[in-house]
Order: sequence, then structure tokens, then C-alpha cells
Amino acid sequence: MISRIWHGWTTPENADTYENLLKEEIFVGIHDRQIPGYRGIQLFRRSVDEEVEFITVMWFDTLEAVRQFAGDDYEAAVVPPSARKVLAHFDDRSQHYEVCAERMVKN
Repeated sequence: MISRIWHGWTTPENADTYENLLKEEIFVGIHDRQIPGYRGIQLFRRSVDEEVEFITVMWFDTLEAVRQFAGDDYEAAVVPPSARKVLAHFDDRSQHYEVCAERMVKN
């Protein structure tokens, strides 16, 4: 399994707008692409000084599945124009990690 991690930052005033855009439009659009090997996405948010940081973690079976999502230059950030309008700055490149272990606790 491959984890794709990306960071973006926005102002506190734009944070809710950006979060809603992700959840209601961008994540739905990714799901609707029906990319073979795409397993899902997580969203993290925290306030840092004068900004709000967002992290997305996407899950794929293989790097080939990542390429199906992002293209041949699979490390390049995929940031739609609607998101660019509300982000103050963001990573130009995503990081990819092989998931070596996972241990989740079910209650």
C-alpha cells in the first residue's frame, strides 16, 4: 500500500470554505473517477500561528494507481483551480510512502 501525503495552508477566514470544498466537491470528484487501486482519503486540520494547515493522506494499492490519479509526474501536487483560490500556499510536490505496518484498534 502507498500513502500520498500533501500539505496546504489557508487563512482562518478561508479555512471552513476550503474544508467544505474538499469534502463536498474535490473528494467526491476523486471518488467518482473510479481509479483502480484508489482506497480512500483522510483530511487533517490544525491552526498554526496565523494560518490553518490542512493535510490530505490518500491511500493507493500501488504507485501505478497513484499515476492514474496524478499522471506520469505522480509527485506533482493535484490542486484544482477552485482550491488554489482559497489556499495561501501549498506543497508543489506530494510525498509517497510505502506502508510497512498498520495496527488499528477496534473498540
